Amino acid sequence: MSAPRRYELVYIVSPDAPEEQVAAIHEQVDQTVQKMGGTLEKSENWGRRKLAYEIQHHKDGVYVLEVIVGGGELMKELDRKLKVIDQVIRHLIVRVDDEQRVVDRTRTRRQDTQARRRTARGLPPVPTEGERRRGDSGDDDGGEIGLETEI
Repeated sequence: MSAPRRYELVYIVSPDAPEEQVAAIHEQVDQTVQKMGGTLEKSENWGRRKLAYEIQHHKDGVYVLEVIVGGGELMKELDRKLKVIDQVIRHLIVRVDDEQRVVDRTRTRRQDTQARRRTARGLPPVPTEGERRRGDSGDDDGGEIGLETEI
């Protein structure tokens, strides 16, 4: 079995479907996630929205976002189930844990660079509270154009 990862599932339900049917589809997703040992972290019904382009003669649809933690087999099963539900006109599953790892790595690299530059200028590696209040982040590289203007 593959390691648990975080996924975002977005599906679009036909605008003709009643609210009870949208809730029933959500319940099917939730039951599948629980049955296969995953967890449903968040569920958001974004409501009826206009589609970017027409899908199966529909110009709008009901968007639903589900954030799920689980394995690859769970996602394959959800993909299979959503394909056979007639009221779901489109769905997309995206793994998002890699993006979070990239963001964390970039943030750490930026903080390390800022600390190294501040140390090279004889400043403490982390800005003091007084510097933060003044708006001096201490990480300027000399190439930025200031946006402040005096009147």
